[in-house]
Amino acid sequence: MTFSRTRFKPARRQGGFTLLEMLAVIVLLGIVATIVVRQVGGNVDKGKYGAGKAQLASLGMKIESYALDVGSPPKTVQQLTEKPGNASNWNGPYAKPSDLKDPFGHAFGYRFPGQHGSFDLIFYGQDGQPGGEGYSADLGNWE
Repeated sequence: MTFSRTRFKPARRQGGFTLLEMLAVIVLLGIVATIVVRQVGGNVDKGKYGAGKAQLASLGMKIESYALDVGSPPKTVQQLTEKPGNASNWNGPYAKPSDLKDPFGHAFGYRFPGQHGSFDLIFYGQDGQPGGEGYSADLGNWE
């Protein structure tokens, strides 16, 4: 009887990832995603605030155009979109209804007669309330 010697090779380890390695990657991706979302979120608010400033100036010009045609600024900003009964020289609409909301979705503040000029137009910022700091700071057409 002949015995042949067979060499047994130790089992080779498969080339996959361990559970610990997978968890480490998931945690790192979560940290990176959190940082990116915070940065992008801040830039979105900055962009909306800048767009609100531009929209304030644009709406102010539309009110002035209305005043040139009719003889005085409108009593409400809604008169930019709909002809009031007493405005014979009204050549509107001067604005779309969507122009009357700021980029944060809030209505612009409006006073006629104004405290700083013939009318006051106010952008209340991110919070839509009077007062505030940062992206919630108010801006007026007189500034």
